[in-house]
Amino acid sequence: MATAQAPRTGSGVGTEIPRLEGSPLLGSLADLKSDALGTYLRAQHRHGDVVRIAAGPPGLRTELHCVFSAEGAQQVLASQAANFRKDNALYQEVRNAFGNGLLTSQDEDYMRQRRLVQPLFTKRRVDGYADAVASETAATLAAWEEAADGVVDVADEMMTLALRAVSRILFGTDVDATADVVDRCFPVITAYVMRRGYSPVNVPRDWPTPGNKRAAAALDELYAICDAIIAERRSPRAGAGAGAGAATETGPEAGAAGAPGEDLLSLLAAATSADDGEFDATELREQVLIFLLAGHETTATSLAFTLHLLGRHPELQDRARAEIAAVLGDRAPGAADLDRLPYLTQVLKEAMRLYPAAPALGRRSVAAAEVDGYAIPAGADVIVAPWVIHRHPEYWPDPERFDPDRFTPEAEAARPRYAWLPFGGGPRACIGQHFSMLESVIALAMLLRAYEFEAVDTDISVTAGITLRTTSPARCRIRRVEG
Repeated sequence: MATAQAPRTGSGVGTEIPRLEGSPLLGSLADLKSDALGTYLRAQHRHGDVVRIAAGPPGLRTELHCVFSAEGAQQVLASQAANFRKDNALYQEVRNAFGNGLLTSQDEDYMRQRRLVQPLFTKRRVDGYADAVASETAATLAAWEEAADGVVDVADEMMTLALRAVSRILFGTDVDATADVVDRCFPVITAYVMRRGYSPVNVPRDWPTPGNKRAAAALDELYAICDAIIAERRSPRAGAGAGAGAATETGPEAGAAGAPGEDLLSLLAAATSADDGEFDATELREQVLIFLLAGHETTATSLAFTLHLLGRHPELQDRARAEIAAVLGDRAPGAADLDRLPYLTQVLKEAMRLYPAAPALGRRSVAAAEVDGYAIPAGADVIVAPWVIHRHPEYWPDPERFDPDRFTPEAEAARPRYAWLPFGGGPRACIGQHFSMLESVIALAMLLRAYEFEAVDTDISVTAGITLRTTSPARCRIRRVEG
């Protein structure tokens, strides 16, 4: 791997960062728009672990300071996290669309929200959502009985499964209406957010352009259904079921998703403390929208690529299925099985290495800093790229090979902490890590016990949106497991 030897900067803080060459007029803008992830990989291969990438015409040019090492990621996300904030253009567009929830809030707003929400994401509480995940996975299996020619697009199917699971956990019995609205509106909104977040110039959001009007209509529909359900949950009749202590764990029923007053929205509505108060209706909607955004697209990506990779490696699929059969037999999986399925968990982690749902994490520096030995100026746009770090040959020999044995306990202990970061890291690490792993392992166990998967499309194209998305079919032929 080439590592640039640059002169010291005049500030005396780190060495000057090498730059990926682009066109004189637009820099690397066209490359980033057509294949941002490939551009990041090329930058790392040519210049090393910290690289500048310029994009846009002179006068409107953005310069990205890209970090591709585990050490650099740890500095940006953890040890120097206070200096690297969510102040870039993309995060502002996400705020404009989805509100100032846990994903986008900062400073005291973030700390207050985290304190109110944290009791809802303890291990014990999250484990109570296992039955809801199993129920939605069973519905997917039932639908597959009618799969034409025995072929399904696992990207589409897992998006539906994950959306219905998180909607059931959030809204309880209101799952059908909310899932339909989210499925219809989210793609319009996320495409709009990405387009504006990466454009050097945007027209005001209230101008009556076709794009603005489509996004506004989708947001109005999404807000309306969330606000209606929130109002119902906060009615006196609903409040009697939840109670003021619903956000604390008070008994064995804690976390029983779908029980009266126990869906996540009811618990959010009831969350309160003497110091932090409670969420008002707008704040509730913002938290719900962020949970919908972060809670279904990320898990869907992990599930889809795990199934597709196993569909290309039948011997590893058989090994995972044998473990599932030995642990579960014919019974439904539960939260306790997460620790009893270590190989299936390794398979999932390796799929998340190759296809991290958050392939690039953006920040903006407050003050000049040094990251992995390089000088980052104040006000710089910084990209930490798990997509590249997860393929770094220093941590991952033969990085494109699918090998779940990379995640044995011994192998994990031998690597730097931030060599694998599908959930981010530091004080802003994803609050839903345990839920995502629980949901994924339960769903995979049920799907693999029932069906064999054979990849039909062997080369899947992806793009970096708010989350990683497929841009080509990800079809698998499915066959019922005999016996």
